[in-house]
Amino acid sequence: MTDDLLFTDARLVGTPEPMTGAGWLAISGGTIAALGAGAPDDAQRAGRTVVDLHGRTLMPGFIDVHVHGAVGHETMDGDVEGLLAMAEFFATHGVTSFLPSTWTASRESTMAALRAVAEAQPQSTGARIAGAHMEGPYLSSARCGAQDPHEIRAVDREEAAAFLDTGAVRLITVAPETEGADDLLDECVRRGVTFSVGHTNATYEQVAAAVARGARHMTHTYNAMSPLNHRAPGAVGAALALAGFAAELIADEVHVHPAAMNALVRARGADEVVLVTDAVRPTGTGSDFVGEQQGRRIEIRDGAMRMDDGTLVGSVLTMDVALRNVLRATGRPLTELWPIAGRNAAASAGIGDRTGRLEVGLDADLVVLDDELAVRRTLVGGRTVFEA
Repeated sequence: MTDDLLFTDARLVGTPEPMTGAGWLAISGGTIAALGAGAPDDAQRAGRTVVDLHGRTLMPGFIDVHVHGAVGHETMDGDVEGLLAMAEFFATHGVTSFLPSTWTASRESTMAALRAVAEAQPQSTGARIAGAHMEGPYLSSARCGAQDPHEIRAVDREEAAAFLDTGAVRLITVAPETEGADDLLDECVRRGVTFSVGHTNATYEQVAAAVARGARHMTHTYNAMSPLNHRAPGAVGAALALAGFAAELIADEVHVHPAAMNALVRARGADEVVLVTDAVRPTGTGSDFVGEQQGRRIEIRDGAMRMDDGTLVGSVLTMDVALRNVLRATGRPLTELWPIAGRNAAASAGIGDRTGRLEVGLDADLVVLDDELAVRRTLVGGRTVFEA
């Protein structure tokens, strides 16, 4: 059941036009019914439960389009209950929508994961499961990172169509230089699935060609891609120089140095950077995790998941911490950078027509933050799914 609420004395961030001073926002039937500056009139108060925020921030909920797991579960488990537990946990950190993300794996394992995502979508009582992000298997073995090199392969048109036919895939990471990538890119554009450049050894020119063809996203910018060189700009150079696509950023201060975070935000601005966590199974458990992934030993070391050789295997980051980290790294205010925590991701996930902004008629997917930007309340479709 949704709540008909009226938030008053709120600092509204994410409105069509920037708003200074206190404001208010009304919710009816799970959507944003009205909002404005100052105090609401009696007509807006009628029939609604009034919540005085005492100057706290009310903004669009966070959207994580690249996250593998948390609280002991991962997408590749192919377990509906695990996905629902992840959704509950993410809501406690301000996330209102997310894309459970796969690893490079066999066709059978990937299909099982995608089917579980499709089954879990209508059942979530936490953050919305907006679909799946397929990270692989059509990647560069030279830039595989923690992906299983034995399962990386060229694009198989029949296999790729089967994955897309599940209806779960909203975003897919592909190395654009891999065999068959152009055909898959065209098919993704035709189906409305976002094609993301990632785990790639592509040249600058190859990334530029993919963007011109319809690629609209880049997976964990800087990580697992051809680096910047002044004579061979590579994928990183494309991320810094090209416009027209969204660039993911893992802002845990481990995957990317704060100075490099700042460089990306300065180059791309608030409209084309997407905060993601790339979080994995032990996130939120508080444990000193030591385990195995695809036959390889992994453990939490120096604030991130690593293999024995130091290769990063995702993060233990949450979106609220990512937001605080990038604001500190850039020195820019939330009122400027709020789109990188949700609005831009909504577009990449194909849900930007109904969430990611504070506008009348959009879903009331909201987060309340205190002065330290800690999450105090999360609402999905007007329903409170977490309250501190």
